[in-house]
Amino acid sequence: MLTRLKVIGFKNLAEVDVRFGAFTCIAGANGVGKSNLFDAIRFLSDLADHTLIDAATSVRDEDSRAIEIRRNIGATDITSLFQKYKDESSGNTKHSEEMHFEAEMVIPLSGVDDYGQQAEASATFLRYTLKLAYRKDDNFSSLGGLEIVHEDLVRIKGSVPKSELISATSSPWYKSIVHGNKTVPLISTENDGDKRIIKLHQDGKQGGSPVPRNAKTLPRTVLSSTNAAENQTALLARNEMRSWRLLQLEPSSLRRPDNFTSPTEIGEDGSHLAATLYHLAQTDAVKNGNGIDSKQRVSKIYGQIATKLSELIDDVYSVKVDRDEQRQTLTLQVTDKNKTSYPARALSDGTLRFLALAVIELDPTAQGVICLEEPENGIHPARIPAILKLLEAIAVDTTMEVGSDNPLRQVIINTHSPSVVGQVEDEDLLIAEIKAGGVYFSCLPNTWRDKKCGTPTVSRGTLAAYLNPVIGNNELGGSIYKGDKPRRRVIDRTDLQILLPFPITEK
Repeated sequence: MLTRLKVIGFKNLAEVDVRFGAFTCIAGANGVGKSNLFDAIRFLSDLADHTLIDAATSVRDEDSRAIEIRRNIGATDITSLFQKYKDESSGNTKHSEEMHFEAEMVIPLSGVDDYGQQAEASATFLRYTLKLAYRKDDNFSSLGGLEIVHEDLVRIKGSVPKSELISATSSPWYKSIVHGNKTVPLISTENDGDKRIIKLHQDGKQGGSPVPRNAKTLPRTVLSSTNAAENQTALLARNEMRSWRLLQLEPSSLRRPDNFTSPTEIGEDGSHLAATLYHLAQTDAVKNGNGIDSKQRVSKIYGQIATKLSELIDDVYSVKVDRDEQRQTLTLQVTDKNKTSYPARALSDGTLRFLALAVIELDPTAQGVICLEEPENGIHPARIPAILKLLEAIAVDTTMEVGSDNPLRQVIINTHSPSVVGQVEDEDLLIAEIKAGGVYFSCLPNTWRDKKCGTPTVSRGTLAAYLNPVIGNNELGGSIYKGDKPRRRVIDRTDLQILLPFPITEK
């Protein structure tokens, strides 16, 4: 769980310090840089699992559409990751030489590494710091290279006030996730003459001397190569960061049937929806019933998904996954109240995205950070409360202990929709604005970020654009007429103006 993120020098994140709750909504105009914060989170996640160059080439840029395409062709110039500025002396655009990340997180108390070795954390509240520099690299002359300037991982004392960790926390929730009170480092960086040495320290009872590595020659972060035998807490921090996902639910992937051997976790593009739901139903049946009872358990899981979907679409009778033994395929099907069945390929984009989120909410193994851009896409304005209710249900409930029925899961969304902003709880809202060439994030007055964390507050004028988005006839500084022919907009209808939050005024 990501509780705080500081970023300096990454894209247009000049100097950002953001506190996250279990559910966070970030609102801002198009192009302001909301997505860059998601890219920073995703970049840190990739750095915990891949080499520096692979993580860098996976970051989105303005001209690229698909992460996999960029990985295959190496389309991203490394300098595009660094903050750009105008050099006053020459007038040329330059980029900063370093980028700095600091992430505070809560990690699971236990887990396994890639080899199946068990690990248990000596502390669960950690701070990871990483500073990267741009270096010209002849081997990647078109891209440049990255070098680790500083990397460390430390424990944060468990005495941090609950109100500063996250909003609306209860003592049972806090005590179930925050363990350990040591502050000795797990990873540290030291200067040894002209060399920078990054050390992986031994954890708890493991003993032994720190393992030193030369920062200049490292192709990847020290954290990304950690296993349970070397440092169990660092391994669990790595696992946590690897679980930070940016969901880009593509309709073509959501519609695609699965085969019997498909992964049973929904992919970032929405793939394996049918296989994941089928696996959840069958797993629950095995755990909680047998024989006829097993069939009832399967029906119960499908019924829960159908109930969720009925909050979006009235005409829903059932949801199930059809198992075709001959073709060995799994196909998601929705049946309406007239008992007509529709396969996934016949469902709307909004319906499929809602179904994917409903399955994630039901899956206790889906943990970590889930970032989602503009979840209102494809959703009727009247159904916005339903999608927000579902997203809030996916996030961990901070009023009760973390467990299998309340997984440690976090949801961060961004939007520019007034319909979404108007429905989100004020404690969960952040506003993104451009100031002095960079993006900054502000909260509403008298919320936990304002009172406990000192986060800047948003002005009324900025917030008014979301609360009263309808613009009057001449408020854009131009005429509503094209030539001599008047344009009649929807808001110009006198029978509809009574529905507007503020009256239309003529100038």
